[in-house]
Amino acid sequence: MQATADVTKKESSWSSWKGQAIDLLYWRNVKQSGAVFSSVLLLLFSLTQFSVVSVGAYLALAALSATISFRIYKSVLQAVQKTDEGHPFKAYLEMEIALSQDQISKYADKVLLYTNTCMKELRRLFLVQDLVDSLKFAVLMWLLTYVGALFNGLTLLILAVVSMFTMPVVYEKHQAQIDQYVGLIRTQVNSVVGKIQAKIPGAKRKEE
Repeated sequence: MQATADVTKKESSWSSWKGQAIDLLYWRNVKQSGAVFSSVLLLLFSLTQFSVVSVGAYLALAALSATISFRIYKSVLQAVQKTDEGHPFKAYLEMEIALSQDQISKYADKVLLYTNTCMKELRRLFLVQDLVDSLKFAVLMWLLTYVGALFNGLTLLILAVVSMFTMPVVYEKHQAQIDQYVGLIRTQVNSVVGKIQAKIPGAKRKEE
């Protein structure tokens, strides 16, 4: 019974995190989404101008300046008012932030699963288990050489963040039209792939 309760609790926690992420990306709470979006963009733009060490040091200094100033302010206020409210961050200092053994095991299992899946997929592609999939992968890598020549990693990351916070909203508002165009493109791609499979020996998938 205890094991079942733990599993149910973990699933509920995961659903809650997933729901919060969806609400964030779909701008259900405009202030919260705007704060996260602007903070992430500011961090990424800072990394384009300064090194990771400098940005980390500046962020730490800013946080320390805020907490030290607030601590001194509260101490002076308590001295003037002759009160004993204690440490202003007492609630946060007593908060449990350590990861449990179960949480570490869960995250480690997920990382291991994704790593093994990625390694198997790369082996399948590089050793040409399926010719069509390997050709698709080769075309993708060829296209990425042009993308890499135009953008660096941070620029791509900035574009990815902007897309994450804009595309879901755009898709939600224009879902019918987007699905229609995506369906047409998918049909054309499948038609071209089918023609290639028919012409290249050994490219046709084995029917199960």
